[in-house]
Amino acid sequence: MLKRCLILGGTGEASALVRSLPPGIEATLSLAGRTQAPKAEPVPTRIGGFGGVDGLAAYITQNRITCVIDATHPFAARMSANAARACARTGTELLAIRRPAWDPVPGDRWTPVPDMAAAALALGEKLRRVFLTVGRQEVDAFAAAPQHDYVVRAIESVSLAVPRLTAISARGPFAEADEAAFLRDQGIDVLVSKNSGGAATYGKIAAARGLGLPVVMVARPPKPDGPSVSDAAAALAWLTSR
Repeated sequence: MLKRCLILGGTGEASALVRSLPPGIEATLSLAGRTQAPKAEPVPTRIGGFGGVDGLAAYITQNRITCVIDATHPFAARMSANAARACARTGTELLAIRRPAWDPVPGDRWTPVPDMAAAALALGEKLRRVFLTVGRQEVDAFAAAPQHDYVVRAIESVSLAVPRLTAISARGPFAEADEAAFLRDQGIDVLVSKNSGGAATYGKIAAARGLGLPVVMVARPPKPDGPSVSDAAAALAWLTSR
């Protein structure tokens, strides 16, 4: 039977998976649409939300999807929850790719926090120059701490209701040496980062460690229980074994 796989993407793992699919698997890649010019992929790609659990369940049924791969970002908690509920409702196999989180190593100066609001509080009252590496969708939480200088680097334009914001347009990944030069050139005092895991964005964490800079590290939100693997290769093995 032809496998019709819906891959919920937006990550390097999703890209690696769709580029390695063998014949016999008909895949559609779904992207949330937060980036206006996403990288082209070798499979049909849909952009935008489904309309919650009901919309996703309807899409699965109407398109005769036989399996769903949740390869969304570790912080895309709502999409993962919707996928779990829609697959349970339609009786569709679901596999999640859950890349391991980063763990602190000797030399790291991390302040762990549970969410963005706590990250803003953790910066303290004293003026600091802050490198926000949390994504465009999360920067508004830091309007609660307008006393700081903020540097935000993103693919697309960013706005934040603070008096002093430096927005830099750039597309990663960035090597550790480049990140270290960036932190020095920008006069950064502290980083704020999601614990995204993976190698693609770890350069900034390693660079902060090398420079002795503190990092406010935001913990991942909870994700649904269910079958999961750690990378695209394991997801491909799961797909081809069905």
